[in-house]
Amino acid sequence: MVNEPATPDPGVVSGASDRRERNRADALVSPVTLGAGPAGGAGGAAKLHPFGDLHTLQHLSARAARGVRQTFEGVWRTETRVWAEPLEVLRLADYRLARGDLLTAWVPLSMDGRPLLCVMDGTFIFELIDMFFGGRGDVPPIIAQEFTPAADALMARIAPSLARALETAWEPLAPAAFHADRCELGAGLTSAIEADEVVIATRFGIARGAGKPALLDVLYPVQTLKPHTVALTGKVVAKPTGVDAEWQTALTRAAMAVRVPVRSVLAEPTISLARLMDLKQGDVIPISFGTDVPVHIGGMPLGMGTVGTSNGRAAIRITKLEGPVQ
Repeated sequence: MVNEPATPDPGVVSGASDRRERNRADALVSPVTLGAGPAGGAGGAAKLHPFGDLHTLQHLSARAARGVRQTFEGVWRTETRVWAEPLEVLRLADYRLARGDLLTAWVPLSMDGRPLLCVMDGTFIFELIDMFFGGRGDVPPIIAQEFTPAADALMARIAPSLARALETAWEPLAPAAFHADRCELGAGLTSAIEADEVVIATRFGIARGAGKPALLDVLYPVQTLKPHTVALTGKVVAKPTGVDAEWQTALTRAAMAVRVPVRSVLAEPTISLARLMDLKQGDVIPISFGTDVPVHIGGMPLGMGTVGTSNGRAAIRITKLEGPVQ
């Protein structure tokens, strides 16, 4: 894992234009500066967590975006764009305060048995329900104060897929088991995490086609990530590996023993369809060819050669090499 700013996954469409279009005032909280603070002391983020610049975790979020995209494409069966937003570090109480009184889905997940949360706006949940049952994603003009059993059932279907996306993203760095716990949406599900506990919010932007994006947050409590501190802060240095001379020699010999077909076309005459229909046994089709004829090997041009004999057998003497062997 590289400790550099994450680059978009090839399979995920970049959401830069959406982020520019969205009013940043709608963001829940401002991202914490990840750089170091003044000499002799760490920056604000370093005081809240021990994971350094968080570039590795940002890279994991970019990897997870592919799985998140597949999850929601399976629900609304249309092209979906997903991207990873900058990370945020804050206390859970501040996060809940920033969300206000709006209806919010708190989906419980776990990482190696330790709690984490997936958080989505209630309006987004109702949009998903309408799309899942064949609608256009219409949201009721008046949002209910609590979720319906249909919302609980839909999120119970989505949560395991989100857990698999996170597990796949983490696998190259530090294999961990992610699970979707019993899903009943509601703010009470944050009870597994103390209000004053520090969380790292990884945010994903999700949009259908050219539509307005919605936000999905995955909250990692610092206590949940602490067992992976070394993996999240370590830097991988590539070490040169010695070449096994015996293995390389055996591989070269095996490659040199591969047999490839050699083909030469002396002539390719053409005749009319009427002549073809009149052909009978004993008829002669005249051909003509120049001094040199083309030679192909494995379907690739090898060069030109002269037709002759060698040891009583027909043969071609190579007069010119061309193509990849030239």
